[in-house]
Amino acid sequence: MGRGMLILLPALVGALALAFWCHRRAKAARAATLAAEARCAAHARCLALLAEALQAPGFALQAQAERPEGPSTEAIAAEARQVLRLADEVKEVLAAGAGPRCLAEENVALAPLLAEVQAEVAAQLGPVRRQWRLAPEFAALQLLADRRALRGALAQVMVRAARLTRDADWIDLRPVVTDATMAIVVEDEGAGLGAPDLAAGTAGAEDRTRGLSFGLAMARSLMEAHGGELRLEAQPGIGARAWLILPRARLLGA
Repeated sequence: MGRGMLILLPALVGALALAFWCHRRAKAARAATLAAEARCAAHARCLALLAEALQAPGFALQAQAERPEGPSTEAIAAEARQVLRLADEVKEVLAAGAGPRCLAEENVALAPLLAEVQAEVAAQLGPVRRQWRLAPEFAALQLLADRRALRGALAQVMVRAARLTRDADWIDLRPVVTDATMAIVVEDEGAGLGAPDLAAGTAGAEDRTRGLSFGLAMARSLMEAHGGELRLEAQPGIGARAWLILPRARLLGA
């Protein structure tokens, strides 16, 4: 009897090893399936957000075309740039599946960049006017960053602030520098985000794009590519504040 068990023992060990191997393969296949489903869901959310984001420039272009005195060339050009930027951002989202976002880093002077974005936002608004206050401290600040990516993040945050405020409302931009971080703060007097949106804007939310527009979701992605983050604070009916936060090491001059 003992000899029979000794003869069967290798076969039993082999069967157990095969069963364990099959279990691991099935587990890995299940994990791959879940990951693929998550990517498909993320891309579906991206496309849904993109569809919403395209509505604003689409309606703006339509309104320009219907103006009795004729369309504003600069406003149309600004909206066209917005559409092209959205197209670039979709490409970035799709490319992110192949690996981390690549940055073309350079020295970026903040004051000219902010003035450039402000001018483009003003062109998109057309005759509607916003009061912009850029803190003078920006004139002395330079960052090591991808200029196009940083400009895209700023544009999304500033466009949102402008579109959620009223004619002649104030929008303030100021830098906040600490030992660990450097932040560009954008404050507006608009309606503010709702509670669900504000929860989605905090770090660690389970679904980090739910409640956010495509533009804000992309702005967050662009900041994270720089090792930073996007934080949102709001009080419905009073206004909102956006923090575009970067590591202090990216601050080159002060």
